[in-house]
Amino acid sequence: MLEQAIASLKGSIAALEAFEEQGLPLVVQAAQTLAQAFSAGKKLLVFGNGGSAADAQHLAAEMVNRFLMERPSLPALALTTDSSVLTSIGNDYHFDETFAKQIKGLGLAGDVALGISTSGRSPNVLKGLAAAKVKGLLTMGLGGRECPEMAALCDIMIRVPSDLTPRIQEVHGLVIHILCELVDQKLFGHPR
Repeated sequence: MLEQAIASLKGSIAALEAFEEQGLPLVVQAAQTLAQAFSAGKKLLVFGNGGSAADAQHLAAEMVNRFLMERPSLPALALTTDSSVLTSIGNDYHFDETFAKQIKGLGLAGDVALGISTSGRSPNVLKGLAAAKVKGLLTMGLGGRECPEMAALCDIMIRVPSDLTPRIQEVHGLVIHILCELVDQKLFGHPR
C-alpha cells in the first residue's frame, strides 16, 4: 500500500509541475479579470458537478468570507447549493439546464461565470457557460487536458494537463487557492 501512496503523491507532483508552465499564466490572467470585475461592482457565479461542485462552493466561500487576511466580502455565488432551485429546474426542464437557468436569472453583463469540469464535457456546465456568453458575462473554465467544447465558450480556459480525475481535482484545488490569494493581493495588498 505504501508503494501506491507514493505513486499517487508522485503523480500529483507531476501534474502540478506540468501545470506550472502552461497553466499559471492563465491563473494570473483569471485573477486579474476577477479583481477588475469585483472592483467594478460585478460578481462571480461559479458552478460544477460532484467534486467540481464542492470546488465551486469552496471558491465562493473563500471570496465571500475571507482567505488569508481580513477584508471586505467579495460577491461570489456557487450555483450548486440551492437544492430547491436545482431540483425544480431538473424536474420541470432538464438537469442540463440547472446552471443556465440560474445564470439567466442572476447573471448581469460584466459578471464572471466560472464553470468547473474535469472532463470539460458536462452538459449543464457547457450550457451554463453558453448562457453566460449570451448575457455578456466574462466566461472562465477550469478543466482537464482535453476540453475543446468548453474552451470554445470561455474567455479564459485553464486546463490541467492530465487525464486522471483525482490529479485534475488536486490541481483545481490549488488553482482556487492561488486565485483567492492573487485577487486579495490585487484588491487589498499583501496580508499583514
